[in-house]
Amino acid sequence: MNNYNQLIKYFEQELDKQNFSGQPAELYEPITYTLGFGGKRIRPVLTLMACELFSGVAATAIPQAIAIELFHNFTLIHDDIMDNAPIRRGKKTVYKKWNSNIAILSGDTLFALAYQYAQQADKEIVHNILGVFNQTAIEVCEGQQFDLNYETNNLVSVDDYINMIRLKTGVLFGASLKIGALIGGASVAEANNLYHFGVNIGLGFQLKDDLLDTFGDEKIFGKKTGGDIITNKKTFLYLKAIECSNQETRAELMALYNANDYDPKEKIKRVKDIFGQLNIDFLTSEEIEKYYIKGMDYLNLIDIDEDNKEILKDIASKMILRDK
Repeated sequence: MNNYNQLIKYFEQELDKQNFSGQPAELYEPITYTLGFGGKRIRPVLTLMACELFSGVAATAIPQAIAIELFHNFTLIHDDIMDNAPIRRGKKTVYKKWNSNIAILSGDTLFALAYQYAQQADKEIVHNILGVFNQTAIEVCEGQQFDLNYETNNLVSVDDYINMIRLKTGVLFGASLKIGALIGGASVAEANNLYHFGVNIGLGFQLKDDLLDTFGDEKIFGKKTGGDIITNKKTFLYLKAIECSNQETRAELMALYNANDYDPKEKIKRVKDIFGQLNIDFLTSEEIEKYYIKGMDYLNLIDIDEDNKEILKDIASKMILRDK
C-alpha cells in the first residue's frame, strides 16, 4: 500500500491533467487559481488510501478524490467571503482578487464540477457514493451556519463547539474515507467504521488548529499566532476557559472577547495568560488525544492487514501531532 507522500504526488499529477478552463473566463480563472494554492491534500489522499486499503488499486477512486478536493475548495471560497478573509496560504482570496459575486459563482461551479466527478462510479455503488457526498455537503453547510451563529452568541458551550467542528470539518474527513472504502469494495460496516475513524481524527485536527493558533511556535507554524483571539473567535480554548474559570476571570475573558478597542498585542498576552493559568493548553491536548484514541478504536474494528493500518495511523498522527 502506498504511503501519504506517494499518494499526494500521484493525486497532484492526476489533478494537473484536469481541465477547468472555460468561458466566461471570470468564472473559471478563479477555479484554477484556488486549486493552485496547493495545500496538504489530506482529504483526497484519504479517499485514495481507503480505496487501496480494500482493492489494492488507488486509481479507481481518482474521480471521487478530485470531487472531494473540488468540494473542499468550494467551501473555502465561500468561507473566505463570510469571514472577510483577505489572505489564504499567502495569496489573495478569490473574492479579494476578483469580487464577491464572482467568488460565489465560481464556488457554485466548483460544487457542480465536484458532483460530476463524484458520480463517476460503477452503477452498483454510485447511489451510495452520492448519498454520502450529498449528506456531507448538507452537514458542512450546517456546521458553517452554526459557526456564524456562534459569533454573536455568548451562551455557546464546549459541546456546541464540538458538534459544530464535527459538522464543519470532521464529516468531510469521514466521508473522504468512506467513499474511498466503498469504491474499494468494503462492506457497509467496514466503510462506516472508517468513516467514524475519519470524523474523530478530523475533530482532533481542528482542535490542534485551535491550539496552534494560540500556542504554536511562529517560526514553525508559519504565521503569527493569536489570530483567533484578535477576531474574538470562540474556539475550544476560549470555551474551555469560560467553563473552568471563576466568576471574576470569566467576566474579564468575556469582556476581552466582546470588545474591539484593546491593543492587539496586549489582548493576546492577557488572554494567553488566562489560558495558561487555567492549563487550557494541557486540557486541549487531552481533548485531542481523546479523539485520536477514539479514532484508533474504530480503525481497530476493521479486519485489514496490520501494515496497512499503520499507514493510516501514521497519517492520523501527522494530522494531530503536527506543529503547523
